[in-house]
Amino acid sequence: MFKFLWIAAVVYALDQVSKYFAVKFLATGAISVTSFFDLTLVYNSGAAFGFLSSASGWQNMLFIGIAAVAVVVVVTMARRLGVHDTQVAIGLMLVLGGATGNLTDRLVHSYVIDFINLYYPSDGSFCFWPFALSGGACHWPVFNVADSAISIGAVLLALDALGLGFRTRHGPR
Repeated sequence: MFKFLWIAAVVYALDQVSKYFAVKFLATGAISVTSFFDLTLVYNSGAAFGFLSSASGWQNMLFIGIAAVAVVVVVTMARRLGVHDTQVAIGLMLVLGGATGNLTDRLVHSYVIDFINLYYPSDGSFCFWPFALSGGACHWPVFNVADSAISIGAVLLALDALGLGFRTRHGPR
């Protein structure tokens, strides 16, 4: 179902352009957009939720390998889809676009550029995981367009696996 490949290309382009502007305009400091949303430049050498971000650098090669394998798996899965597997195709293309965006960052910079910062006020005593307390607020780990696309794609794939969504089945597979 490569007729949806344009989705991966759009995600990749939006991700890379947004990261370019994040580096260009956020290097001097965060920009507050609303009472729960800032644009904050973060260079993430780890994975989701900062996993392994404090490691000595070996993790970059690990994450490059994982992303490369994920890209190959997604392309292989997409090649095997039927004409009625639209939801799966869209989900896979969102994951592909996001994975290639973050893979590009790791190959070029050895880290991923994140800049979307969501948070809610806190009295300083408790935050629900994965939020972390900082400056009187509970912050979701800073993320980017690629991360958003991967998350949305994963939700579409999970919904399809549960039999929910917009796929129409016509006869046996």
